[in-house]
This record gives sequence, structure tokens and C-alpha cells, in this order.
Amino acid sequence: MVDHPAYPVGLRLSGRRVVVIGGGQVAQRRLPALIAAGADITLVSPSATASVEAMVTAGEIRWERRRYAEGDLAETWYVLIATTDPEANARASAEAERARVWCVRSDDADAATAWTPATGRSEGVTVAVLTAGPQGRDPRRSAAVRDAIVEGLHNGTIAAPHHRTRTPGVALVGGGPGDPDLITVRGRRLLAEADVVIADRLGPRDLLAELPPHVEVIDAAKIPYGRFMAQEAINAALIEHARAGRAVVRLKGGDPYVFGRGMEELEALAEAGIPCTVVPGISSSISVPGAAGIPVTHRGVAHEFTVVSGHVAPEDERSLVDWDALARLRGTLVVLMGVDKIGAIARALVAGGRAPHTPVALIQEGTTASQRRVDATLATVAETVVAEDVRPPAVIVIGEVVEVGARAAAARPTADPVTRCPGRTR
Repeated sequence: MVDHPAYPVGLRLSGRRVVVIGGGQVAQRRLPALIAAGADITLVSPSATASVEAMVTAGEIRWERRRYAEGDLAETWYVLIATTDPEANARASAEAERARVWCVRSDDADAATAWTPATGRSEGVTVAVLTAGPQGRDPRRSAAVRDAIVEGLHNGTIAAPHHRTRTPGVALVGGGPGDPDLITVRGRRLLAEADVVIADRLGPRDLLAELPPHVEVIDAAKIPYGRFMAQEAINAALIEHARAGRAVVRLKGGDPYVFGRGMEELEALAEAGIPCTVVPGISSSISVPGAAGIPVTHRGVAHEFTVVSGHVAPEDERSLVDWDALARLRGTLVVLMGVDKIGAIARALVAGGRAPHTPVALIQEGTTASQRRVDATLATVAETVVAEDVRPPAVIVIGEVVEVGARAAAARPTADPVTRCPGRTR
């Protein structure tokens, strides 16, 4: 018998009846793609995982709580058989064969009439990979090939330019806290397709080195008490390049809407009639404490956390922060842009009722190779910042969760290579 390769094809299942037999882990993995395809899905199974049951509750699929019975595949276009009962699987597969319904079997691929490829998606492109040879199918290799292709499309290492005319516009992209691996997949893809990148100082700088030579990079850095590009100039540059028909990315640190002036830029673009896409980013207010081993919430310690800008001192008439109210909170306080004002902030919190011995952690250059953590208390943080020469950018965490993280760090024999926590100083 000749071992012919499978014929690849894309099934358009929208509105068409699909039956899934078995509600376990295999169904849990396969159902989301069938739902996304718009299929009319019926699940036949006496039980289901909690995630599958949630799909039923949400109205995404129908569930017949029983075992497979002859006739379940009537008027069906496609069936996935995924039970732990070999006899039921064989009977359902036989019915599919008689009814000429394409059938996938999780227990016996050789007995199936269809195989599920390893699939991935990247901005309108679906990558589907099947591997088969004299030794049989190799799903792990399929997944590895798929991952390599999708990653290449995401980060631009596989050149696949759009050949249809692009609509000029701007993407406000949150680049995350600094580590280039922490930008979102969509943000990285848009960056790879950009003609012009207007970049913040706190954005993931390493990503700029990956851009092709033709990409124009405009420095929009705002250095504390130093050089900066005025917001009006940034807005004007966004509008100018977008009107010239270029794909423009405004690359920001963290998230565009967390002290990033993203809405100001969006409003300027809207007024100019320029379409804008906003891509959220991982905020440093959560990710940097996490990278230093500090959870901003912890059961029995902190049930809330508050993020506040520290660029204006508490006594400054321009301040919009109710520091007395923050002092009365029991949870975690995360201060951004507050290194030079932390002494005044600490005094305001203590005056408002926060205990002087409240732990404080300052994480400088969080998530990057230069990350360092300095610990203090509200009573000592002002002098500690000077003594340890803590400089922006730094995220300041105030609250008992600082000590939770310290206990966990002490329990680890070595530094965590993922969070790159290089240790603590006092």
C-alpha cells in the first residue's frame, strides 16, 4: 500500500454542524479554534472539564450529557472523536466513514480520515503544519516548525511584506518595562512593519537594533530635568509621517495609558483624521515588582494595590493625589517617577498615619540586565536613596508585600534567571 501524504485544505466551518465526542483535555484544546471558526458545535459526552463547561455556559457550544449513540453524526460536516472508550471511538469512526464525514481521532490517527495540523496565526495568516513519513506522524516536529514560522512572522525575521496597499496610520505600542522579550506579540509585529518609529527613552531599546536600515527612528526621549522632545512636537511628527503614507509606530515604555500620555496623542491624531491603533503594554507598575520578587498583592497581606505618579511632590499645589487617603490604605502602594520626591512622599504618608517602619523597595532599571533592588522603610528611604545613589527609572513599592518577596528570595538558593533578581541592598 502506497503511503500517500495528506492533502492540506482549509475547512470553512462557519454555521456548519460539527460534533465533538468527549469533553476531556483534547476537546478543551481543540474547541476554541472550532468556536473561532464559527462552527455550530455539539458536544456529546457524559462529562466535561471545567473549561469546556464554561464554553457551554457562555453559549459557545451545545452539550448533550450522554455517551455517543448511533446517528449522532447525521447532517455533520466534521467530527472530532476524543473519548477514552476505544469501542465508542471505533463505532463513531465507522459512522463517520459511512456518512462520508471527515473524522479526527485523538486515540488512533491512522484510523482517522483527517488530521489536525499544528496551527498558528499572525495578522491574517494561518500557518498549518503536518509532518508524516515512513515512521509515521511527528506532532512535536509539526509544532516546532509552526512555532518557528509564526515567531519569524511576528518578529520580522521571516520577510513577508504586505503587497496590498496599507492604510496610513499610527500604532501606539506599549513596549513593556524594558526587557525586549516583554513586548506583546502584536506590538513586535507592528514594529517589524514600521516605516517610522518614534521611541521613548524607557521603551525596549534593544528592539530598535533589529529594525531594517530603511526605518527612520525618531528619539522622543524625556530625560528628567534634561533634554526632551516636547509633546506638541511628538504629536506633529506622528501626524506628518502618517499623512505622508508611512506606517508609524509610537513606541512607549510600559503601557500607553499608564502615565504615558497615550490619550493626548490619540486625541491629536483623531483631530487630524488619522486612524490609530492602541496596543496595550505590560505596565512597569506590576511587572517590575514581580521581576524583583515582590507580589503587589498577596493573600492575607494586601487585597489591593494603588499606582500613583510621584513626579509632583505632595506639597506642590499642582498635585492631584490625596496622600492622606493613600496613607490610610492597608494595601500596596506603587509609586512611578518618584525617586527624587520619595522623601517628601514618605513624610506625607507617615503624617497621614502610615507606620514609619513600613517596608519600601526601590527597583532601578527593572527587568533589564542592570536591574537592582534597594530596600528601606518609610523612615529611612530618603537617606537610603542618596546613600545608594538610586536613579530613575525606578519603581517604588511600599507595603508589607515587600517583606513577602524578601522571604521568598531568601528561600531561593540562587537568583531567579527569569526575573533576573540580582539581590538586595540596604
